[in-house]
Amino acid sequence: RRMSAQLDAIRFSRIVPPARPRRFGGTAFGDIALVPAPWLKDPKGIRDVEEWYVSTAMRFDYVYELFQRQCEIGLANLAKIYDAVGDRVSAIFVTGTDFGTQSGPFISCKSYGSLYQPFHRRVNDWIHEQTPWKTFIHSCGSIVALLDQIVDAGFDVLNPVQCSAAGMDPGVLKEKYGEKICFWGGGVDTQKTLPFGTPEEVRREVSERIRVFNSKGGFVFNTIHNIQGNTPIENLVAMFEALGRKVSV
Repeated sequence: RRMSAQLDAIRFSRIVPPARPRRFGGTAFGDIALVPAPWLKDPKGIRDVEEWYVSTAMRFDYVYELFQRQCEIGLANLAKIYDAVGDRVSAIFVTGTDFGTQSGPFISCKSYGSLYQPFHRRVNDWIHEQTPWKTFIHSCGSIVALLDQIVDAGFDVLNPVQCSAAGMDPGVLKEKYGEKICFWGGGVDTQKTLPFGTPEEVRREVSERIRVFNSKGGFVFNTIHNIQGNTPIENLVAMFEALGRKVSV
């Protein structure tokens, strides 16, 4: 096929850049290494974003074959990274594709299972077989419908745990998945509470999220997403105060 011929013309020696991990200092507690992989929000010049997602449905074979080849590249880089940093890495960022919107996933369970999950599982399996690392997936939005498949793909850590999205109730997530995956995030809402709430509302939410998610462990406190520039300083102070009280208990 034409796609195969094009891909075969670009061989590994030209398209597999050497892994160069940088600044892995200290004890490496909480360090994360990044691995080039096909599941990035920006399709890297292949098509614009709208056309890319149309292609996942209309040109399935093309995208699948592309993912196959890029998965091979990712696995090759994983081996290089492990050779370079070994056990100094605790967790490794495998994918940052956002599968969710505010109201639900924008990819069906069937599409995730046929197009993304096979490669997620292949990468996670290699990591678990060859290293002591934990694997990390980032996906914003409401992804509760995909969580069974995400867990089945072998991910150890879920981020950012967007509790403000539909169906992402902290108690339900913890009860159903608390023994299957670590929640890295969900600590306080960065859409409403942190930028627009009062310091007391921030304290209450932080305390409640820690109470729910940290029950029996499996929780890394983090804001749901990046702290925005309009966030009041007093709310940040309240967040750290509430976190400090819970951690010291």
